[in-house]
Amino acid sequence: MKVLVIGPGAREHALVSALSRDPQVEAVIAAPGNPGIDLLCDTRPLDQTDPAAAVSLAQELDVDLVVVGPEAPLVAGVSDALREASFPVFGPGQEAATLEGSKTYAKEVMEAAGVPTAQAVAATTSAEAAEALDRFGAPYVVKADGLAAGKGVVVTDDRSAALSHAESCLAVADRVVIEAYLDGPEVSLFVVCDGTTAVPLSPAQDFKRIGDGDTGPNTGGMGAYSPLPWAPEGMVDDVVARVAQPVVDEMARRGSPFVGLLYCGLALTSQGMRVIEFNVRFGDPETQSVLARLRTPLAGLLLAAAQGTLAQHPPLEWDERTAITVVLAAQNYPGAPRTGDPIAGLEEALALDGVDVFHAGTALGEQGEFITSGGRVLSVVGLGDGIAAARSRAYAAADLIDWEGVQKRTDIALLAAEDAITVPEAALGTAATAGPARVPSNPTAAEAAAGSQPAAPAVPGWTHAYSGKVRDLYIREGVGSLETAEEILMVASDRISAYDWVLPTEIPDKGKVLTGLTLWWFDQLADLVGNHVVSVDVPDVVAGRAMICTRLEMFPVECVARGHLTGSGLADYRAAGTVGGNALPEGLGESSPLEPAIYTPATKAAVGEHDENIDFDRTAEMLGAVDAAILRDLTLEVFERARTIAAERGIVLADTKFEFGRDANGAVVLGDEALTPDSSRFWDAESFVPGQPQDSFDKQFVRDWLTSEDSGWDRSGDTPPPPLPAAVVERTRQRYIDAFARLTGQQFPG
Repeated sequence: MKVLVIGPGAREHALVSALSRDPQVEAVIAAPGNPGIDLLCDTRPLDQTDPAAAVSLAQELDVDLVVVGPEAPLVAGVSDALREASFPVFGPGQEAATLEGSKTYAKEVMEAAGVPTAQAVAATTSAEAAEALDRFGAPYVVKADGLAAGKGVVVTDDRSAALSHAESCLAVADRVVIEAYLDGPEVSLFVVCDGTTAVPLSPAQDFKRIGDGDTGPNTGGMGAYSPLPWAPEGMVDDVVARVAQPVVDEMARRGSPFVGLLYCGLALTSQGMRVIEFNVRFGDPETQSVLARLRTPLAGLLLAAAQGTLAQHPPLEWDERTAITVVLAAQNYPGAPRTGDPIAGLEEALALDGVDVFHAGTALGEQGEFITSGGRVLSVVGLGDGIAAARSRAYAAADLIDWEGVQKRTDIALLAAEDAITVPEAALGTAATAGPARVPSNPTAAEAAAGSQPAAPAVPGWTHAYSGKVRDLYIREGVGSLETAEEILMVASDRISAYDWVLPTEIPDKGKVLTGLTLWWFDQLADLVGNHVVSVDVPDVVAGRAMICTRLEMFPVECVARGHLTGSGLADYRAAGTVGGNALPEGLGESSPLEPAIYTPATKAAVGEHDENIDFDRTAEMLGAVDAAILRDLTLEVFERARTIAAERGIVLADTKFEFGRDANGAVVLGDEALTPDSSRFWDAESFVPGQPQDSFDKQFVRDWLTSEDSGWDRSGDTPPPPLPAAVVERTRQRYIDAFARLTGQQFPG
């Protein structure tokens, strides 16, 4: 096999090196290549963005496969021209390459494919950019919409710097993308695609900023390592199932099959896995580390992709060792780099065992010596048994290479070596917060223990997708998943939970109470906040306890408002004198009124786990200051309205929790349920006495019985609760119905 590699950088040098190891390859030619590549194979001059020139060279060489390395020739349509000339090509066509060429287009594809990603705004004016920056809050993320060689992204806490970058992007393009910041460690996953099948390579992590500790401006990449010992189990399969394959399917549906390398830039965030960006080619410097470990012949793999036969390709084989790449950059990079400096120590570095050096920004001087000619000059790769050994080899080699003003980071893979990388709990599973209620990926121990609970009903025209504590979610038949669904059927079951357990006994009509009250409250609050309800025209089997809702991007916090001191709020007050960061006066006790009401957010926990009370500052860290303030203010405004309405009906609204999300238009709306006995404490105003526990319109009878000697249940143990007695069931049912009737003034329709 004869292979042509198009491109001039360290990525192409690594590709040429890997292809040269393939026993089926008789010759590799690089165009235009670089002086380092020239030591491995023949190189030819080429304007890599000229499709006709690329075709002419491929015909002259009579190659069997063309591998297009950089993004610029892909966006220029070089792959299309080569395919039209009947050459097998590894690299997407021009339209498919728009996944990298336009951040806005990529967002459109992700939305259509149901791929989890950050919220974003495509701003076309400075004013729109400023508004988006304020909406998302710091840290600010500003991305050039087009190609930027990895340096078009600014992440900063400085609003003026963010706006300045946005304006500089708008000076050369018609729009700039402003995104919500994604926390958590980043992952790069390369996926080889043939238009139908997606085959993942080994994940890697790269380092974009110029300085140690992720300081200084972004670069094209200052280092990388692979594999990732801290990556969650099943992560690669998860990314293929929820990101790569849906994108491949969507591109095929659009008539632009994706053939080539889909680079998935990911963040494992406190809201689950999210896509940061797509590239449409091997990433640099991750390629240098990933291909150093690949033992499967590369040419056969890429040819299978080009010919559409990946499904028949044998599983990939990998070197178990770790590969670490350290990039050596020129003085002043990533600004205007100094060039022309002689490079010393290359031969000594290459003489070390387990080391390779790939050229990027080099040229030949007058005496035939290597000199610097670009920003990122060399990539030094070390292979070793584990991260520590690989780091030792890579840095031993890097330290031997020198020129005036050479720059390198000294902390590539250091945190991984120190086992200091933490993956947020939400990213350990496979589900993301994508529906109108949180959707944990796997049953917890509590859910598994409650296996005797009734199964979710079959609903004509809908497919069951998830069961939570008390709700079942359905998607329309033929829709692939919750994340790709535009509408979701939310069914309130008669299940009841207490002390983080779903009980084996149902409360008849409870689901109808929750749904009816929620819809009634949504009407009372419509002038203050929208909601996710689309229709209540649902199949008869779930009539009265189901709503068709639009899919929301949920905020990962419970928004709690407290008008009286009780429950966990009282416990926090007694321990510290504060509740959710709100300092309260001395002398308060059980059921003490709070005027004004206070906002005490909490994190969302999976079924069977506790929500964690947090303060406003923590919410601002999670969501950004603007969204945190919106949720706080909206929560208190809605609570005060609801408290007034309840008081008019002889009910004290002691506290409640709301869940908010953004709809497809970016509006913040209410999701899940609202102001029901499951999410609120309702007390009888006539019998209310401060200083003592109150009778409530909720599941108090259930809690009281479970903690009594009669139940025989140990709340602190791992044994699931026993079935409820009939008397407790009936009294609890009546409490729910009383709440509905007192609040709405209507007769319960059950």
